[in-house]
Amino acid sequence: MKDATLAPTYASFEYILIGGGTSGCALAATLSQNARVLVIERGGSPYDNPTASDLGNFANTLFNITPNSWSQLFISEDGVYNTRARVLGGGSVINAGFYTRAGDDYVEEAEWEREEVEAAYEWVEKKLVFEPHVMGWQTAFKDGLLEAGVNPYNGFTYDHIYGTKIDGTIFDGAGHRHTAANLLEYANPDNIVVYLHASVQKILFTKTAYQVIFEDTKGVLHKVELANNPMNEVILSAGAIGSPHLLMLSGVGPMAHLAAHGVKPVILDHPMVGQGMGDNPMSPIFIPSPTPEEMSLVQAVGITKFDSYIEGGNNVTLSFDLTRRFFDGVLHVLNETSRTTSTKILTQPIVDFLRSLDRGFKDMIAVNGMFQKVAGPASRGYMELRNRNPDDNPSVTFNYYQEPEDLNKCVEGLKTIIKVIDSKAFTKYKYPDVTARVLLNFMLGLPTNLRPRHVTSMFNLKQFCIDNVMTVWHYHGGCQVGKVVDKNYKVLGIDALRVIDGSTFLKSPGTNPQATVMMLGR
Repeated sequence: MKDATLAPTYASFEYILIGGGTSGCALAATLSQNARVLVIERGGSPYDNPTASDLGNFANTLFNITPNSWSQLFISEDGVYNTRARVLGGGSVINAGFYTRAGDDYVEEAEWEREEVEAAYEWVEKKLVFEPHVMGWQTAFKDGLLEAGVNPYNGFTYDHIYGTKIDGTIFDGAGHRHTAANLLEYANPDNIVVYLHASVQKILFTKTAYQVIFEDTKGVLHKVELANNPMNEVILSAGAIGSPHLLMLSGVGPMAHLAAHGVKPVILDHPMVGQGMGDNPMSPIFIPSPTPEEMSLVQAVGITKFDSYIEGGNNVTLSFDLTRRFFDGVLHVLNETSRTTSTKILTQPIVDFLRSLDRGFKDMIAVNGMFQKVAGPASRGYMELRNRNPDDNPSVTFNYYQEPEDLNKCVEGLKTIIKVIDSKAFTKYKYPDVTARVLLNFMLGLPTNLRPRHVTSMFNLKQFCIDNVMTVWHYHGGCQVGKVVDKNYKVLGIDALRVIDGSTFLKSPGTNPQATVMMLGR
C-alpha cells in the first residue's frame, strides 16, 4: 500500500479498480494472479489502527464521522442517517461482522454458476470467517426465537434457510476483526499496487473507457491509462453510492439531469444510472439489562417465511462524548442542506438531552436490542447529483415503506420481536418480566402494566415502523443488472468498463450482503 502522494503523475495498468472495498479487494487479489492491477482507494488503511475495528470498538468506529474517519455520514432525502465506508476493506471494516451466504433462490435468479459461487464463498471463508462463541444473551435470544415460532433450529450454518440459526462472523475468538483487506494476502505482490487517500475525479471515455483521473491529498492530479490491449478494463467497485455517482460525474447517466448540473461532455444518455436505489429498513426495540454482561453483535438470526429477518445484539458500548458529537454532526448536515425532515425532529431532543448531562455522568453508553430487517425491499428510490464534487455525497432517496408489502413485513417482524421479549426463554435469562415489559411499553407510549402480548392489539405498529425507521446499512442498486450493466456486469453501451459491487443488486442477498459482495468480487 502506498499513499497517493507517492503515485507518478502518469501510469499504465491492465486493470484499474476504483474502490478497494468489500468487493474490490477480492477482485483485485483474483486479477493480480495473471495481470497488473491498480487499486484506487479513497480512504486509508485499517492496519493503521487495528484495534479500532475490534469487537469492543464497533460502535465507536461506526459512529466516528470526523473528517479522516473510516465512516462518512450521509443522510438520505427520507431523513434517515446512514454511513459510507472510506477505508481499504470497505464496509467489512465498520460493520457488525455478520457472515451469511445468499439463498439458493437468489443464486438461481442471478443466473450465477452454482459451483463457482460455492468455490468463491469458500475462498473468502478460509481467510476471514469464524464460528462465533455463543454465550448467554444470544442463547436466550435464539431460544426466544424458537419459542416465538421461527422454526426449525438449523444450528451453525452459513446457508440462508428458513428458521433460526447461528451464522458466521469475521471476528475471531479474541474479538479481532478480519476484513476484506485481508483478502489481498491472496494477491501476487508483483502485480498489484494499492494507492490510498486517492479520490477519483473522473473516468474518461470515447465509446471505450481508457483513463482514470484521481487526486491525492495535496491536490495533485494523477492519470492512469489502460494498457493497450482490448482485454483490459476499468472496474468500478466504489459501492452502491460511489459507483453510480462516479458514472454520472463521468458523463454516463440521465442526459437532462447531467446537463443541468454542468457535466460535460455527456458521453452516454443512460437514464437508469442511479435508479432502483433500495435500503432495507430496520426497526429496533431496545431492552435494558439489569446487570453487566458479555458483549455480542449479530450471531443468532431468525429467517421468517413472511420475509422479515430478526436479529439482535447486546452490551454494545459507545463513547458518551462520541454519541453527542455524532448527533451534532447529523444536525450540522441537515442545517447545511436546509432540509426539514423527521430526522431533525427526532435528533434535536437527543442532542439537547446529551448536552444537559454532566460530562462525567457516564463515559460509556451500553445498548441491548433486537431489530427486524425487511427483505427485498419492494420500495425503491433514486440517486441524483447534488454538485460535481466527487467527495461530497449525492442526493439519495430510498422511499422507505412506499410499498405496503414492506410495511406489512415490518409489522410482522415487530410482532415476532415482542413474542421473543415475552418468551420464557428470554425473560428467564437475567430479564425479569417486568423489566422488559416496562421498557417496551415506554418506547411505545403505552401503560407500563401491559404485557407485551397485548401490545400488538392496542398499538399501531405500522405507525411505529414509519416513525422509527432506521437503516440496516444494506443499501444497494443504482447500477442494476439488466438496467445499467449486463449479466457479465459490463456497462451497457460502454466498452472496457464493468461494475462489481452492491450497486448491481436487484435486492440485498441473505440477511447480510457482505459475504455475497466478497464472493462476487472473487
